[in-house]
Amino acid sequence: MSVIKKSRIKESRNKKSRITFLGCPMDSVSMEETVEFIESKIYCGDFLQHVVVNVAKLVNMQKDPVLADSVKACDMINIDGMGVVIGARFCGHNIPERVTGIDLFYNLLLMSEKNKFPVFLLGAKEDVVTKVALKVKQLYPELSIAGHHHGYFWDDEELVVSKIKASGAKLLFVAISSPKKENFINKWQDKLGVDFVMGVGGTFDVVSGTVKRAPVWMQKYGFEWFFRILQEPGRMWKRYLVTNVKFIFLLLREKFFANDK
Repeated sequence: MSVIKKSRIKESRNKKSRITFLGCPMDSVSMEETVEFIESKIYCGDFLQHVVVNVAKLVNMQKDPVLADSVKACDMINIDGMGVVIGARFCGHNIPERVTGIDLFYNLLLMSEKNKFPVFLLGAKEDVVTKVALKVKQLYPELSIAGHHHGYFWDDEELVVSKIKASGAKLLFVAISSPKKENFINKWQDKLGVDFVMGVGGTFDVVSGTVKRAPVWMQKYGFEWFFRILQEPGRMWKRYLVTNVKFIFLLLREKFFANDK
């Protein structure tokens, strides 16, 4: 690494700012600062456990102490959901921008290709993760994919963990639903043998083309949840109705009654 690059990374690390919103610690940083901070940690050989939070995860953390502990144990917590960005700003926090899991995934793949960091892809169905590995290789031809494995391995967790460690990967992306992925990462972090691990949720479904991503204007204004409902109304409408209503209640309590606790 050049002296200039080291200086930029050091500056990026100093800018890393931790806030607390709805009882959850979060890092109020930009995408560029996030990638540079992660890059610096990998170069230093320091393990970094990463997670992104959205409205649903924040709401579920209120009633799931195991999930809450797994999220709070992470070294870096980015704000994914636009609802969280708007809510945190409403409560007086300075949030520079939204750092979505899927966009961070692509940025980290590009960074890994440049630095020759091997990556491991874990999660989704076998055909989906295989498509993701092929797609990623098309997008980043020089990227080293150390291995991939589907996300239905709960009877063989130790075997999968051993496979990841033996692969020599520096970055691990886990595309499993919440709270399973957060709890898996937190449980096995010391055994994975990687420098960076990140839960990416439904990213593999989008990358493989199995699920469409919302249009840019919906992403910008925080209506991705509505796009998901349009795609899977029978499964999603109740989930988002319940979580969004609970989030509004939590937000108003945080804004107007936090000082009364």
